[in-house]
Amino acid sequence: MSTKTLALWVAYGTNGVVGSIRHDDEGYTVVMAGSDAASGTYPSLESAKGALHSKMRPGSSWPRFVEH
Repeated sequence: MSTKTLALWVAYGTNGVVGSIRHDDEGYTVVMAGSDAASGTYPSLESAKGALHSKMRPGSSWPRFVEH
């Protein structure tokens, strides 16, 4: 069974792309920039955004999320 990506958001910090969130049948999956593995799957977009921000360098401002 293949999973279809329903939507993709790219997160931009002050120095460029910091990660992405992919929405599919499983939920909202966070992948940080430079990582080959997902760092978690969450039930809502808001929880995924919070999780992505929490994995950024301490003190980082909230990233800008752009849907692609």
